[in-house]
Amino acid sequence: MPRSLRLPRPLPAAIALAAAASVLLLSGCTGETPEPSGTAAPPTSSATAAPTAEPTETAPPAEPFEIACDALLTLEQVYEFNPNFGGAPDFEPSNDDVVTVVEEEGTACGWVNQTSGEVIEIGVSTPTADALLAHKNEAALGSNPVPTYGTPPEVEGYFSQAAGSGEAQVFTGPYRIVIASSALFEPGDAGQLVTAVLGNLPAA
Repeated sequence: MPRSLRLPRPLPAAIALAAAASVLLLSGCTGETPEPSGTAAPPTSSATAAPTAEPTETAPPAEPFEIACDALLTLEQVYEFNPNFGGAPDFEPSNDDVVTVVEEEGTACGWVNQTSGEVIEIGVSTPTADALLAHKNEAALGSNPVPTYGTPPEVEGYFSQAAGSGEAQVFTGPYRIVIASSALFEPGDAGQLVTAVLGNLPAA
């Protein structure tokens, strides 16, 4: 009796799909090749250069003021003030304000009483505008104004007495004048000297 031929049954669809997927995995296919991503830009430094410091303005130095002692106060003017006073060759300033005059490159001179040994110190300087204003303010706060020394604002005069010594400070134009001595007891004692020095200073 002849055998009947059996055709193989078709595989279910799910099995066929699984088989196809297995073949793809085994063959290493991955489908579309992903495009390479762009390279990241190198990181920029957040540090910035330190700003260059601008140079600070410096105050101009004081103008040196030089004058001969016998021109600052002539021999005749010294004699008229008191005949006992004469030049002091070895003079060294001791009054604080006269010392400041020297530090500001001014001129300081001394005259000594041949009898009592009292010394008159006179200093003149031309400090900077800021220093001149500071000296004026200090004199106004620590001394008494003296109108007889001159008329403000052309001439500002002050007088003070401390520790047995009198001191006159006078300001005119660029000049600061200091006259100090134990021979000065009141403002009028220095008046003649102030007038003489003011008249002997070069015009500013």
